[in-house]
Amino acid sequence: MGEMSKRAIALTSAHAAFIDAKVASGDYSSVSEVMGEGLSALKARDESIEKWLRGPVVETYDRMRADPTRGIPVKKAFELIRQRIGK
Repeated sequence: MGEMSKRAIALTSAHAAFIDAKVASGDYSSVSEVMGEGLSALKARDESIEKWLRGPVVETYDRMRADPTRGIPVKKAFELIRQRIGK
């Protein structure tokens, strides 16, 4: 485990109760462990979004920029969405 650094934070009562319940259930041994797990999940989510943005999103943008005829008008896009969801 890396070097520890203390922080003072303010939580909503709902967040505090959630953390306390996780510790009380035995799922986690401490508030710090719950917070660490939450921060790890947040970091993983951010990394996943960054990977998606730098990969498929950039590739799609580059393909559209190279051949703008691939695109469809916004009105047509919404029409297709409405058809897909049945409205």
